[in-house]
Amino acid sequence: MAFDFKKEYSEFYLPKDQPGIVDVPKMNYIAVRGSGDPNAEDGEYKQSIGLLYGIAFTIKMSKKGDHQIDGYFDYVVPPLEGFWWQEGVQGVDYAHKDEFRWYSVIRLPDFVKKEDFDWAANEATRKKKTDFSKVEFFTYDEGICVQCMHMGPYDNEPATVEKMHRFMEEQGCVLDITDRRMHHEIYLSDARKTDPVKLRTVIRHPIKKK
Repeated sequence: MAFDFKKEYSEFYLPKDQPGIVDVPKMNYIAVRGSGDPNAEDGEYKQSIGLLYGIAFTIKMSKKGDHQIDGYFDYVVPPLEGFWWQEGVQGVDYAHKDEFRWYSVIRLPDFVKKEDFDWAANEATRKKKTDFSKVEFFTYDEGICVQCMHMGPYDNEPATVEKMHRFMEEQGCVLDITDRRMHHEIYLSDARKTDPVKLRTVIRHPIKKK
């Protein structure tokens, strides 16, 4: 059976719908950075998703080709994630989505090294006749965070965020969003196919002790 990151690391991917504190280790990702409203038709964000999955499935299916990755095991491609920020804003201002800056990412298994990523980018470019030059190997050390499962439309996230912030203050912590520690979302539902009221999104914010 293929390794499923969501099940094996449920503390990171399947939190409760009540806030909790988690210590997130360093992870490697396939990443595309960009800016602008993620809902824009044919916008930069939606184009980035196709690039991410092009690399993700090239790596996953490498087992069938000539490039054999050391330590490879079969796995389910992890869910789409995003790191979000806006200049001059600590957190996210949902009323001004056109000002978003973001990293759109998919987690990589630990056995994937930079040279394997580079091979996958070249292989995807050759096979799909698509420019993958915007895709990068991205390492992020998230550290101590408050997180919660958000149920429902993305535009309703502020209520969940407010609940998270009340909880962190009760635990003697403060928000620690900086240019290196960002608002983080993990998308467990396919927004193209899921009723907005049933969407499941992990929201995570970096924190520190007062």
